[in-house]
Amino acid sequence: MSNTVTLPLWLLILILLFAAVTFASHFLFPSVRWFFRRRMERAVAELNKRLARPIEPFKLARRYDMIQRLIYDPEVTRAIVEYAKEERVPENVAFEKARHYAREIVPGFSATAYFTIGTRFAKWVSTTLYRVRLGEFDIGKVEALDRDATVVFVMNHRSNMDYILVGYLMSRASALSYAAGEWARLWPLGPIVRMMGAYFIRRKSRGALYRKVLARYVRMSTEGGVTQAIFPEGGLSLDGRVGPPKLGLLSYMVDGWSEGDRDVIFVPVALNYDRVLEDKFLIKAEKSGNRRFKPPMMTIVRVSLRHFWQRLSFRFKPFGTASVGFGEPVRLSEIAGTVRPDQRAEAVGKRVMDHVREVVPVMPVPLVSRVLLERRDVARGELERDVGAMIEGLQGRGLTLPRRAATEVVRDALALLTERKIVRETGDRVAIVEGSEDTHCFYANSIAHHFSASASGN
Repeated sequence: MSNTVTLPLWLLILILLFAAVTFASHFLFPSVRWFFRRRMERAVAELNKRLARPIEPFKLARRYDMIQRLIYDPEVTRAIVEYAKEERVPENVAFEKARHYAREIVPGFSATAYFTIGTRFAKWVSTTLYRVRLGEFDIGKVEALDRDATVVFVMNHRSNMDYILVGYLMSRASALSYAAGEWARLWPLGPIVRMMGAYFIRRKSRGALYRKVLARYVRMSTEGGVTQAIFPEGGLSLDGRVGPPKLGLLSYMVDGWSEGDRDVIFVPVALNYDRVLEDKFLIKAEKSGNRRFKPPMMTIVRVSLRHFWQRLSFRFKPFGTASVGFGEPVRLSEIAGTVRPDQRAEAVGKRVMDHVREVVPVMPVPLVSRVLLERRDVARGELERDVGAMIEGLQGRGLTLPRRAATEVVRDALALLTERKIVRETGDRVAIVEGSEDTHCFYANSIAHHFSASASGN
């Protein structure tokens, strides 16, 4: 036992390396993970005292545990067996496919990343790019909602800024879980979005196994009380209007619900902007009929560099106002008793999106664009008069309206439009620049429903 053994140096290094890895994996790493998890749990407990809607345990579960729970769910297991039969593949192959889907969907929420980095970044971006205004709906009403219920914010989708803006405004109430599209999976954005609690969905996937894995995750989140935010339109609005709802995610949330289950409260949220960052690409996609648009990388780089240079030289001007309006909450328990179970998603989608349309904020640029599309060339005084008359006609309907005088509203809107070279001012006359009609329609469409015959009769 005491004999000397001679080993090559490379073999000794290899043995020591394996010994270090074994020690770390069995003794050091678990202790470190336990230490940091205990710190995280204490931090979350303190954070929950300040939040109107505390972070639910479901959201704080380890990602690995959630993936295991999801793929061994009885409904997912049945879907795996059916997939194996239909595709004529071994069940273990189908199981691995379901595991891949689960890993793709399930987020890895980090309360530290969300509340120390995410919300601060969201606030900085929102307040530096826009003048942020909250609608007349009292945020206290959201905070006072039944704490035992699951709250789902249902929003129209105007811009990718929607995620950031609503995340910032809701940071006082709770941590939101978003459904993010495939664009957000790209590195390095993917890991960041996942840490912020977003779960990824494939917009174009029609496979039954994928849909079942996604449906069960969404249903588990809803049953677990996770506060969520969804965009039922299924994508950014290409023409500026609030589109009809697509019922996929809504059906996952309401299917299987029965009396006595945790209630689900849908809160309508309407967003509008004086300047949508992606408007040129959206308008182009609408004209071409192709929703699959991707801004050229060089365009993104050029715009980003110009933006940073403007900030460094103190010449950057905000993109006007961004506003959020809240509608009256809709309870699933109230709707469930009035329709058949297979009609719940449609009933919820219609009612909530109707409420979203009712509270779309009225912004300066859409107002001015609406007048200019009708008049084409108008005296500034007449423009101010028409804008003032429209604002006055919308009073008393619970809408988010400009709080300034019509002269200031027109002044601010024209400053944005002339800088973009889509409006021309000559003396006292204001006119649309030829070729910019599509852009004015895009913004005017966002509030057109407020002036329809049916709306005026409300």
